[in-house]
Amino acid sequence: MRNYPAQAIDPKAVPYWRCSAAIESVLLLLIPGGYYIAQQHWQHWPTWITFVLLFLTLAYDIFAVVFQPEITWRTWRYEVSEQEIDLLHGVFIKTRTLIPMVRVQHVDTKQGPLLRRFGLSSVTISTAAGNHEIPALADEVADLLRDRISVLARVVEEDV
Repeated sequence: MRNYPAQAIDPKAVPYWRCSAAIESVLLLLIPGGYYIAQQHWQHWPTWITFVLLFLTLAYDIFAVVFQPEITWRTWRYEVSEQEIDLLHGVFIKTRTLIPMVRVQHVDTKQGPLLRRFGLSSVTISTAAGNHEIPALADEVADLLRDRISVLARVVEEDV
């Protein structure tokens, strides 16, 4: 059995994912809020559903903001060698993806406003089978990784 990839995602990913989840949580609270407003308008709708929706939404929000970012950070690993890119993530269901360098078509870095705020970028590797992402790397690391994969993919392609 192969060893797990050694490289971890940047530790700044945890506060980034927490902030992202907090924004999503505020939007999710619109669901019980919308039901409550509809229930006030149509009196025959049961009130207890509002409390169930609120409880479920808050329980999910607490998990998504407090626990999930740390778990995701601890379980995400990657490694780039001359022959392949090795990605590993997941808690209960581990997903391991090996991308041969000969299959790499192009490599991008991606950075939205929230990633930029935390000084992070994501690296997207495109193949004929689809796109694969290494999330939340420090900007410098993401740029170096993108350039390294691009060079390695070109060298492997020239050898073939």
